[in-house]
Amino acid sequence: MDLLTWWQTLPSKMDPVLLSIGPFSIYWYSTMYLVAFGVVYLICSRQIKNGKFKLINLNQFEDLLTWCFIGLLIGARLGYVIFYNFDYYLSHPLEILLPVAYRDGSWVFTGIAGMSYHGGVIGVLTAIWLFSRKVNLHLFVLADFLTAAIPLGYFFGRIGNFINGELYGRSTDSFIGMYFPNAPGQFLRHPSQLYEAFFEGIVLYYVIKMFNNKNLGFNSGMYVFGYAFFRFFIEFFRQPDAHLGFILFELSMGQILCIVMMLSGMYIWYVGKKDSLKTQT
Repeated sequence: MDLLTWWQTLPSKMDPVLLSIGPFSIYWYSTMYLVAFGVVYLICSRQIKNGKFKLINLNQFEDLLTWCFIGLLIGARLGYVIFYNFDYYLSHPLEILLPVAYRDGSWVFTGIAGMSYHGGVIGVLTAIWLFSRKVNLHLFVLADFLTAAIPLGYFFGRIGNFINGELYGRSTDSFIGMYFPNAPGQFLRHPSQLYEAFFEGIVLYYVIKMFNNKNLGFNSGMYVFGYAFFRFFIEFFRQPDAHLGFILFELSMGQILCIVMMLSGMYIWYVGKKDSLKTQT
């Protein structure tokens, strides 16, 4: 088998299940969520241990990360329900948070499928805001601290999507395309998960690290704006959700939410600069 064939058929060779024990299975996707949080923990805890960030101690940071993890799960789930499939879940409210569904007169296990990144951002920001009030710090102080590390953790989340064979791209004639078993039709498709992992993960991490402006809200605004900027253009290569298609002017729901995010990133910069000036006077 030549290298090109190996590349294009790689998704069919990957098993989304990491480990099975009896009827229970552990998936790569959920494992990558834990890896992502582990990466953020290692990077941020090192800053605290080295004395580069002294405003919270290690125990407080671990509590903050727990709050963020809970906020991410709740926000990502509710975001998917509201942004991507509201009509369905309005008729099936139990399926929002329960892994079961009532089908043909009986309850069946369906798992909880569908998470929205944009909803996850809202959930994490809410968790950071609540925790900042608890420790009496400005929201952007903690957000700037975390967002300097989050893109590198996010890289693993998108790798989880790739292994899971979901969020695949649009069809293409390019050699870079891949055959995704879960996608309709036998077409080569853009591996958009890998595009996102690279640009929204690795590239954005180094962009924030390169500038690393100490102004209040800079890292937070750069992350929100930078993620949305990269995601907006990558969406042109990503297959829109089948039940939504294009929403407005050939733009997907993800792109519309990214426009809102870019505006939010600029607003964060504005508020951060304004609050920084207040503390200097």
